[in-house]
Order: sequence, then C-alpha cells, then structure tokens
Amino acid sequence: MDDPSSVVAVPDSVRAELRRGVRSVLVDAAALRLVRDRFDDDQAGSLRRYLEASQSANTLRAYRSDWIAWSAWCTTEGRQALPADALDVAVYLAAAADAHRDTGGWAFSPATLERKSAAIAAVHAANGLPSPTRSDVVRLTLRGIRRTRRTNPSRKRPVLLHTLDQLLAGLPEPGWPSEPARRRDALALLIGFAGALRRSELAGLRISDVEVSLDHRTGEPILLVRLPTTKTDPSGTAEQRVALPRGRRPATCPVCAFADWVRLRETHAGAGALGVRAWLTDLPVADPGIHRCHGFTGTTLADGDLPLFPTITRHGGIADRPMSGRAVAELVKRYAARAGLDPDLFSGHSLRAGFATQAALGGASDREIMRQGRWSNPRTVHGYIRTANPLEDNAVTKLGL
Repeated sequence: MDDPSSVVAVPDSVRAELRRGVRSVLVDAAALRLVRDRFDDDQAGSLRRYLEASQSANTLRAYRSDWIAWSAWCTTEGRQALPADALDVAVYLAAAADAHRDTGGWAFSPATLERKSAAIAAVHAANGLPSPTRSDVVRLTLRGIRRTRRTNPSRKRPVLLHTLDQLLAGLPEPGWPSEPARRRDALALLIGFAGALRRSELAGLRISDVEVSLDHRTGEPILLVRLPTTKTDPSGTAEQRVALPRGRRPATCPVCAFADWVRLRETHAGAGALGVRAWLTDLPVADPGIHRCHGFTGTTLADGDLPLFPTITRHGGIADRPMSGRAVAELVKRYAARAGLDPDLFSGHSLRAGFATQAALGGASDREIMRQGRWSNPRTVHGYIRTANPLEDNAVTKLGL
C-alpha cells in the first residue's frame, strides 16, 4: 500500500501527472529544469545517468515510488517538495506512520518510513541541496515512530537441506517444453543456496560469471562464481567470488546442474527451440545416481554476457533478458507451494538464510559462514546460529539444572 492515497486523499490526475514527470528518480523533472538553466542538455543528461548508476535498480524503483508519494502530499498540502522544509517532512512522516490499511493494519512499517526519508534525502543530495532529513525534528520523529511501533522483526523461513530437497522435487517433469525451466530453476535453487546469494545477485549473473575449475584436493570439478556487484559492493570495485563444490548427490550438485543448463543453452544457441526439442528427444535417460559433471570443463557459448538466468516462456522459449530479483523470490515461493509449504513464509532471502542456518547446524564456524556469505558483521551470522541451535555456546547449559 505504498501509494500517496494511503496518507492523504490525492486525486488520480495528480498522481498520474507526477508519475509522468518523475522519469529520472534522483533528478526529477523540476530539478532537471534547474540543472538545464546552468548546463546544456548533454551535460544534464550525463549527470542524470551517472547519478542513477549510483544506486541499484531496486533502490531506484523504491525511491521513485517514495518521491511520487512525497510530491503528491506536497501538492495537496500546498508545500514545496524540493527543496523541502524539515518540518514539512516530519509532518509527512508522522501522517504516514498513522495511516492504516483498509484491513486495519498499519500502512507502513518503520523501516519503510525510514526508506521514504532516505529517498527524500537522496533526491536533495543529487541536486546539490542540503537534506532536510538531517534536522533534529525529522530524526526525532523517526525515533519516536520506532519506539512507538516497536515490533519483533518478521523473518522468512530459511530453506534448509531437507527443504531444498522438497523444492527440487517440485521441478517440472523432464521433456519439452518444460525442460528449459526445469534446468534453469534447479540451478538457481542450488547456486542460491550453496553460494548464499542474494536474489539480486542471482538475477544479475551472466554466463561468463561462472567458471569451472578443479578442486586441488580431490581433482573434482567445482564452480567459481564471480559476483560483479553485491549489496555491500554495488560498484564492483572489489571482485568477490564464491566457490561451489561438487555435491555428494547428483540431485543436489551445483556443478551437475550447471552442466545440464549450459548444454541446453549451447544447443539452443546453435539450433533454437526446435533444435532443443529434437535434442531432448534423442537424449538418453540419465542414471539419477551418476554425476553428470564428469568431464565437464565449461561452456562453449560465444556470448558470455548472456544472462545465466533468463526469462523463459511457457512454450520453452529462452529470452535474452534476465530474470528480475522479484522473479527469483517468486520462484522460491512457487516451489514452496508445490511442496505443500506456505509460500508466504518463504522469499528469495530464504536461500541465503538457509545456507547460514544449515552450515551452523553442520558445525561450521562463524568465520567459515561469513566467508562464503560475504557477511562483514558477525552479529548477523550469530542470529542465524542462534536460530539453528539456541543452546550452542550458551551458559545456561552449565547451570546443572
């Protein structure tokens, strides 16, 4: 319910006009006119492009929605959105905090209200203006909202190893036209779980980001997944890689899943959908107990910039555009529902949370979990460990009760 009408009654015509005007999130239409008064169109366009590149696509979408809501409130109240008065921002956030859904619940969580404040600050910063959100009245208002609306954080359920087996059991039946989705989804679930990837990281992977190497200890094939950008490194200046070993079982082996998917993609690149259909018809039935990654050394696809996880039509067509982060989350929910689980309890983050929880159950140390998951704050990992085994390293076990 993140809409201007949830705070005040805003005419539809006002909302529509604002949506048309706010084409660029960080430099909106009104601000862009101010920039063009001092610089030419090419310079203003370059500024807008690089400012938008400073944030992820998901953040830009959220900020755009937040800025439209703020601008609509200012329009109806006769206030100025940019530059904004700090007291106006505080009153707006307070009104949003008191807004309710039609069902009676709160319209916005404290975290959403802080994001709304961040959106206002980001637009001001991008236009070289001091942020009104730094003022005491805004900071104290947000603090009061947090204290008044203090609730336990709502966490999604982690995908543990047995849950992963349940999700994989719900994959489509082998054969055309469901085989492309079957292989893509299996790889997404396994890489997301074993690599502790965020949904945005999964969605952003390209073919060239996955390299097949050998484990120097065993000689078995492993996957090295390069993450061009991450939540903690959005610019990609510090390249991060995660290593995925061959699984004990073929059904949960990331290397086998990657080999399956790449072989299908190579056939599709050379012969199209009809070629894939014919190839599948002639393909012998694989023994489920034998690894399919034996002898696999990587892909021969010429275009390494193709998305690793593209969108796929119900007719088996493979597109050139990648899945979105939201589609990754819906994928997890979809397979949870097929497994008879409540899809509302799962999200894209369930794979990453599941890795940390399952690793803790398996006896992995904080350092080992943090390394694979690229966590920098031990407190985050400790939360997963407490979930996995609340009595681990707990003094209550020494009381002799």
